[in-house]
Amino acid sequence: MTDPLAALRQGAHNAVFTCMGVTAQDRVFILTDQTRTTIGEALAEAVRSCGAEVRVAQLEDYAARPILAVPMALHQDLLAFAPSVTFYAAGSQKGEITFRIGLRVILMRDLHVRHAHMIGITEQLMTEGMTADYQQIARLTQQVYDLVRDAHQIRVISPAGTDLVAQFDPRLRWVPCTGIYHHAGQWGNLPEGETFTCPATAEGVVAATVLGDYFSEKYGVLPTPVFFHITDGEISRVGGANQALVNEVATYLSSSENGRRMGEFAIGTNIALTGLTGNLLQDEKLPGVHVAFGDSYPYETGATWSSAIHVDVIPTTCTIELDGRTIMIDGKFVF
Repeated sequence: MTDPLAALRQGAHNAVFTCMGVTAQDRVFILTDQTRTTIGEALAEAVRSCGAEVRVAQLEDYAARPILAVPMALHQDLLAFAPSVTFYAAGSQKGEITFRIGLRVILMRDLHVRHAHMIGITEQLMTEGMTADYQQIARLTQQVYDLVRDAHQIRVISPAGTDLVAQFDPRLRWVPCTGIYHHAGQWGNLPEGETFTCPATAEGVVAATVLGDYFSEKYGVLPTPVFFHITDGEISRVGGANQALVNEVATYLSSSENGRRMGEFAIGTNIALTGLTGNLLQDEKLPGVHVAFGDSYPYETGATWSSAIHVDVIPTTCTIELDGRTIMIDGKFVF
């Protein structure tokens, strides 16, 4: 009889050992929530199998949701446990990105951990994106990074109406997210596979089928796209058939300084993925492009500005032209 949890355990094993390189010498802190207890325990089971010390905690142990800032008790528990590896395997609620940004500062600055950020992780993602061949994904990600790291201009089009031209500043860094994080101070989203930067500016339209932040869990795959019209690197207009959603998105993006500014341009490299799930954590890793409005990840990219929000948006079936060279056609790499 097939073990229904076998694929989940395989994904957890991949996350713990292949991606994060956990050994018996590590101390691992897993932060989950009441809806992800099975995933948290699968990760903990994998950690225990190598003899490493592990602690599992739930967000609801520290504060009522949504949590808008890092609770003092959580901060103290992290400092007292002194982990070398951390996992964030929990859902997202409206406004919690400010908490997660603050948590990342503590993990990176104060504790200098290896961190796996699994925001919105589900059992489906654990058995799909997390069971991929991460050595292969790491090689492809490095190839794409080597192609784009000196890019001046990238154009993206899609059948749904995306037509975006982004310009890049050589002083701003591209970051390869390979899924292999074995050194202190490294972190990434799991499931993984992308390379990203902060664009200098951008013009055009993005027709998005999946939205990030809390919109991902709330809406999933959109039946009709939301159109983001971009002028001089900022959203000039949001449009779409669902006016209530358009208004909600536009209001949220305007709620924080630089929230309408394009802070991320990324190319997904997880070739194990074949279609959208409605979950941003995995869908942004599909071969193609996603962009985000709000925070520019200044620590990683070298950008000089930030924001309290970060909303990814995903067009599909992208064709990518890099400084006049086509590197993707309809979502398939062609180099």
